[in-house]
Formats: sequence, structure tokens, C-alpha cells
Amino acid sequence: MTTYAIASRDMWLEARRDLLAAEKDLTRRADEVTRLRQALPWVRVEKVYVFEGSQGPLKLGDLFGGRSQLIVQHFMLAAGWEAGCKSCSYMADHTDSMTLHLAHRDTAMVAISRAPFAEIERFRKRMGWNFSWVSSHGNDFNRDYGVSFTPEQVANRELNYNFGKPAFADELPGVSVFAKDEKGTVFHTYSTYGRGVEVMMGTYRMLDLTPKGRDEHGGNMGWVRHHDSYEPLTTNAASCCTKHG
Repeated sequence: MTTYAIASRDMWLEARRDLLAAEKDLTRRADEVTRLRQALPWVRVEKVYVFEGSQGPLKLGDLFGGRSQLIVQHFMLAAGWEAGCKSCSYMADHTDSMTLHLAHRDTAMVAISRAPFAEIERFRKRMGWNFSWVSSHGNDFNRDYGVSFTPEQVANRELNYNFGKPAFADELPGVSVFAKDEKGTVFHTYSTYGRGVEVMMGTYRMLDLTPKGRDEHGGNMGWVRHHDSYEPLTTNAASCCTKHG
């Protein structure tokens, strides 16, 4: 049960101004971290990766779609899985609304999974998504970028996830960024894992504004479902707004 204090408007304003100072400090710190991220050195991608997409075989450079920057969601969907990871799907539910805006900032976005392309397409159609999604089945892309692991690596708790954390499953989430120079050379510029993937979870950011927040216990995303698997809501705020609008 949520606990809360009751205050006068003046008391609320005083507390809100104190919070604003903390928020401004966080914003400035976030801007500083962004500058550090953008100053990271680039690493040339030497290996040739061939992916399978709706247009057939594609190399990493093809995924840029004529743009100079590429964001990759490492989507947890391996061969034979009935469905993609629920948390990765929660992330991907935000993607279609972003791609047009990203494209106007010289940035493409694509999801990459190890499942064969036919299995990816089956799940994508179920979810109703339109964003680009390709298969890395048969190449080392997922392993090279730290999101897929052999059973032996998982059993031995080898330190190879999130820059030194033990790999606790054979498929894990991540987001990677690549850049292409004027000559067409592709570089790896950034990757983030663990809670870093929350960058794609706009719903979380909105929930963080509310009194209940994420309403989770111990950081557990157990409440998340594929968007076609939630129980029907008893009260629909959207329909209420439509009714009274």
C-alpha cells in the first residue's frame, strides 16, 4: 500500500522546489555522461556479418539504410522459441513510434535476433510491429557483442556480460550503436546492457513520475506481458477520455 503525506499547497511547493534542484542536478550530470559517451573511441568492425532480412542477405553496413548511425536492439529470440522475450518485447513496443524521428536525425534502428528469419517474422506479425528486424542465425554477431553465450559459459559463470558480469542465461538483452564514415567503413561506438536497456522503455519513464512508480518489488519485471496477453482492463482511461471529451 502506498504511504503518502498530506500538505498544504505552500508546503507542496516548497518540497517541489527542493526536488526540482535535485532533478536539475541529475539533468546536468546526465548531460555530462552523454558527452563522455559521445567521446568514446570508435572500433572498426573487421568481421563480415551476413544477416537475413525481408530483402534477403544483408551485411551490417546495409542495415544503416543510407544513414550514418545505427542503433541495434539485441532482441532475445533464439531458434525454436515460441515467442520473444517479454521484456525485450516491452522495449520493442516503443520502437515504431521512434523510427521516423530517428531517421530525421541520420539514425536507423533495427532489432537483431539469433532465431531464423521465418521465426522472427512469425512473431513480428503476431505483435503487429513494423520496424526492421533481421536474423543473425548462423553468424557470431550476438556472441561478439556480448548477448549470447554457450551453455559452457553460462555453467562456468564466465565474466563476459555487461563488461565483467557473469552470464546467467544463454540469451540476454542489450543495445549497441554503430557508425559509418564517409568511406563506408563501419565502427562500433557504444553498447549498454542490464538496466542500460531501459533507455528504450519510455513507459518506465512515465511511471517514474507517478506516486506508485513502477510498482515492482525488487526490480522484478514479472508483471510485464506481451501486449496481446494482458488481462482485459476493468477501467479504460482512454475510453473515459473519449466519452467525456
